[in-house]
This record gives sequence, structure tokens and C-alpha cells, in this order.
Amino acid sequence: MKTNKFVEELKAKSVKELSDELVAAKKELFNLRFQNATNQLDNTSRIKDVRKNIARIQTVITEKANA
Repeated sequence: MKTNKFVEELKAKSVKELSDELVAAKKELFNLRFQNATNQLDNTSRIKDVRKNIARIQTVITEKANA
């Protein structure tokens, strides 16, 4: 599965790398929302995917902080 591979890649990264990836994902989400508001976004399902990826990244960061 694609998501399992993504999560395994996240778990292999350090907290610093995860934080950087989280910032990048949030920027991408902002840009997608902006494109959606101006009717320039073709694939609106991408917003949902990015939101779920942000949640996955935050979950892995929390797991590492509690470990």
C-alpha cells in the first residue's frame, strides 16, 4: 500500500526532518486552498490527501516525542 510505505518512510526520519516536511506540507495545503478559491485547482482531492499526510506526519512526531 502507498500509505504504509509513506508512514514507514516517515518513521525512518528524524524529528527535525519531520518538522521540515510538516512545514512544506502546510505550505502546499495553503497553496492548494488558494488555487481552489481562485478556481484554478483541477484536482480538488489533492487537498484531502495533503491534509491526511499532515496528520500522519504529526502523529509520527508525537510518537517519537513520547518514546
